[in-house]
Amino acid sequence: MILLLLVKGFLLGFAVAAPIGPIGTLCINRTMERGFWYGVSAGLGAAIGDMIFAVIAAAGFAATQHVLETISLPLKIIGGLLILIMGIRIFQARPAVAAAKVEAADLVKTTISTFLLTITNPATIFGFAVLFAGAGLADTKGVSPFFLVAGVFLGSLAWWCILCGTVNWLHRRLPDHFTVWVSRASAVFLIGFGVVTLSLAARQYWA
Repeated sequence: MILLLLVKGFLLGFAVAAPIGPIGTLCINRTMERGFWYGVSAGLGAAIGDMIFAVIAAAGFAATQHVLETISLPLKIIGGLLILIMGIRIFQARPAVAAAKVEAADLVKTTISTFLLTITNPATIFGFAVLFAGAGLADTKGVSPFFLVAGVFLGSLAWWCILCGTVNWLHRRLPDHFTVWVSRASAVFLIGFGVVTLSLAARQYWA
């Protein structure tokens, strides 16, 4: 169960980080201007911010788990539908966005600045609550939900390393519509996750 939670968290953290918005554009620009580690330092700040939001969402689940266990099926259905909608909206979006503005001069300040930018969007807590509901967190009695949070952090950080590594490798040879392809790949994963969640909910209902 612990390994499953870590894997689920990793995949969710990876998918949530992948759609390229202002932070993603900032990481790309930092990598092209200053190198791989500057891009990753910006991504690290975003990953820490995502982890904090995930901790808050998981704490809410842990505090009310005795109630959530009784409504785990409706939670899976609602979570699956919302994840499906989230994926469809990301797929339809056109991520032509400006980079977030960070005037930090070194790696540590870049990380801190990006973290502060990330936590200015508390609506992300709702997003993680939806994902955790779809992941069946209400059914994990006796297992700490924070293993899922650890997976989210590792998945988010892994994405930023892959993104910055790819940009650093290709540098100015990035293909046209690179951000669109990346966002659509993330959307397809979320849509697939939503479909799987709804399928598991249907199986639980008919069992």
